[in-house]
Amino acid sequence: MIKFDERGLVPVVVQDADTKEVLMLAYANEEALKKTVETGYAHYWSRSRQKLWKKGETSGNLQKVVEVRVDCDCDAVLYIVKQKGNACHTGNYTCFFRKFSWDCEKM
Repeated sequence: MIKFDERGLVPVVVQDADTKEVLMLAYANEEALKKTVETGYAHYWSRSRQKLWKKGETSGNLQKVVEVRVDCDCDAVLYIVKQKGNACHTGNYTCFFRKFSWDCEKM
């Protein structure tokens, strides 16, 4: 049983099936997980818009889900995907394109 937080969400790490690169971190609620499994395409819960979204629905940068895994504590999920286009809204392939700095805003 997935352990959702007090908001009904679970973090989802997204990994490229071919390169094994981490593409992004997002959140899913129960409905998003069900849609992902049913359709084979990544669905998430948008915390800012407060609604379900299918990755790439407007941009075309779809994530075809190859496998869904859960961590040992059942409080995080891993989507292993075939990424079409870029995963990041900045236009980068991955959201993790910057090296760590204490002042993230100035990066």
